[in-house]
Amino acid sequence: MVSVVLRLAVGAFAFILATAPVVAVAADGQTLFLDNCAACHRPNGVGVPGAFPSLKGSKIAQGDPKEPISRVLKGRGGMPSFQTELTDQEIATILTYVRGAWGNKASPILPAQVAAQHGGHRDNAKASLLAH
Repeated sequence: MVSVVLRLAVGAFAFILATAPVVAVAADGQTLFLDNCAACHRPNGVGVPGAFPSLKGSKIAQGDPKEPISRVLKGRGGMPSFQTELTDQEIATILTYVRGAWGNKASPILPAQVAAQHGGHRDNAKASLLAH
């Protein structure tokens, strides 16, 4: 009986360890979203009608990754450009969060996809500081 309980406990612990990085990435995306995007798009992703679009259920947010990446990098309308404010990793993490939050169901975005839209290189003060 003790052996069965021990095996179950070890199995549960292994499962927690295996899934912990996924939870951490999601939390980082949510935190980054709240810190950089929620003032306009609201913490629940519904935006402000007539001013800031909803990301919840957004065809753009869930569509071809190039479009949301471009909007975050270049800005649009009242949205600022984040290309010098956030690293490629941070942008990918935020967009991955948005594409999976509030019932959205889209594939993750990789930092390499963001970098490709930067032309594969970037002179970013924040990214440079993080590298040192």
